[in-house]
Amino acid sequence: MLNYGKKNLLGVKIDAVDYEYTLSRVLRAAQSKSRCTTTALAVHGVMTGVFEESHRYRLNALDLVVPDGMPVRWGLNWLYGCKLPDRVYGPTLMLKICEAASEQGLPIYLYGSDTETLEPLIQSLATRFPTLKIAGSEPSAFRQLSDSEARSVVNRIHRSGAKILFVGLGCPRQEVWAYEMGDELSMPVVAVGAAFAFHAGRIAQAPSWMQQRGLEWLFRLVMEPKRLWRRYALLNPSYLLLLVMQRLGLRKFDSDQLSKPTHRMQYG
Repeated sequence: MLNYGKKNLLGVKIDAVDYEYTLSRVLRAAQSKSRCTTTALAVHGVMTGVFEESHRYRLNALDLVVPDGMPVRWGLNWLYGCKLPDRVYGPTLMLKICEAASEQGLPIYLYGSDTETLEPLIQSLATRFPTLKIAGSEPSAFRQLSDSEARSVVNRIHRSGAKILFVGLGCPRQEVWAYEMGDELSMPVVAVGAAFAFHAGRIAQAPSWMQQRGLEWLFRLVMEPKRLWRRYALLNPSYLLLLVMQRLGLRKFDSDQLSKPTHRMQYG
């Protein structure tokens, strides 16, 4: 179990941890009915915090921000001498949590994406983990929610009896959701991005050899060029440049003196 603590990566506090530590932290929170807002960030997620101070505040207020992407893990190892042998990949983390939840009788709830994804996702999880209790599921409204709608979502999750909540709203909406709703839910909230679509068979995952070499972005770019080309053409080079600047001390990245968001987004 590895835990090197939170590290300032371009101003975003990333937990330099492994799967074992992350899993144990989430399960302890589920068993004790306590908060554990968790997200797995790749380069895109980190850069959303770099470019927007209020969102960096949200990310740094979450309980666990784990290194989803290989370049994020490499950055931690390079800047701080961490010896993380692997990343904490959101889709894999979701399966590990579901496996443990099925063994320990901890019901889960699935929030986000659409019905066309949730239905095959539920079938897939039921096939993988026959004893897993899926207390409920709810698709995204794909818009901001009113105060009453947001309260209704929280109430439905509570009434379901779930002990672990998975959120698949995409980055950065899911991190905003975890930040805003985390205190209202006495359970771990785990934002897992594209894991819903991957495990539902809606989107293909990169081959393991590409994942291990940090080339998952290239696979996804080939699969969805129109949607993703701006993200990777702009963010990946910017991330590498800023990482070098941080390593050489040419730029400081504030992770503490940040402006708190002045209003709730209430994505749903």
